[in-house]
Amino acid sequence: MNQMIMILGVTASGKSTLAFDLAKSISAEIISIDSMKVYLRMDIGTAKPSLERRKAVKHHLIDIFQPSESCTAGKFLDLTHQAMDHVKAAKKPMIAAGGTALYTKTLLYGMFDGPPANQEIRNSLKNRINVEGTAGLHRELTEVDPQAAQRIHPNDARRIIRAMEVYKLTGKPISSFQSQFSAEKPLDDWKIIGLRRPKDQASRRINMRVKKMAETGLLEEVKNLLAEDAPLSKQAAAAIGYAEIIDHFKGETTLDEAIERIKVNTRKFAKSQRTWFKTFKNVTWLEIEEDETPQDILKRTLNLL
Repeated sequence: MNQMIMILGVTASGKSTLAFDLAKSISAEIISIDSMKVYLRMDIGTAKPSLERRKAVKHHLIDIFQPSESCTAGKFLDLTHQAMDHVKAAKKPMIAAGGTALYTKTLLYGMFDGPPANQEIRNSLKNRINVEGTAGLHRELTEVDPQAAQRIHPNDARRIIRAMEVYKLTGKPISSFQSQFSAEKPLDDWKIIGLRRPKDQASRRINMRVKKMAETGLLEEVKNLLAEDAPLSKQAAAAIGYAEIIDHFKGETTLDEAIERIKVNTRKFAKSQRTWFKTFKNVTWLEIEEDETPQDILKRTLNLL
């Protein structure tokens, strides 16, 4: 059986349950590939595995940062490789599972080797957008990098700025730096399994998860985080489930409106994950039916492996 297993899928698709069941079945350790489960005390909104599960199966890269800290893709990748080395040293199989597509793709296919940010250029581009709007800069991007311009929405100021910044710094389009992400095979010997559910089923599961989060103390969790001495990092405060409740505490929405926004934003996030996962190579996708139990999915996975 393959000793390196990656489980993909959109949020609420059942990745964590399959990872846990599979890990118990083959005596593996789990590496969490999730940009928000890294934060201490952010438990309910990130749908962390329970303490019972984490005692039963060793999990890596959960609860390793304070909510006031930030975690870059590069830092996360370094920590992931350290965790992989630990599991290999223990002579155990490893199961990587998580929904942060950028981190997952970076682990599988390599780091995006673009230039670091240049604040002077970035400020100049931001000033242009403040005066002219995004349309003019997007047209300029179309001329120098039509591939990136087609992919980036004309109103997406942040990504337009980054694409133009890379071009101004290097004279090369950002799409040329991202070409390595089209790699046909993973860098390591990963067996990649994807869980895919019909969109209506996936949306129902998301809505049910958000409802459960609200019922089990998400509001209190966010309230306690905001009461801490060190403020939440931008990364932590922007997490789906937290940003909406923070807006509620600011008086910008009712609680019911905040919960509905979490559902909507999580479904949008799932849509973006699907788009990312379409670009992944060498994935064996399991089409999950509505009435399949976790045991059914585990059995199919074991047969596949």
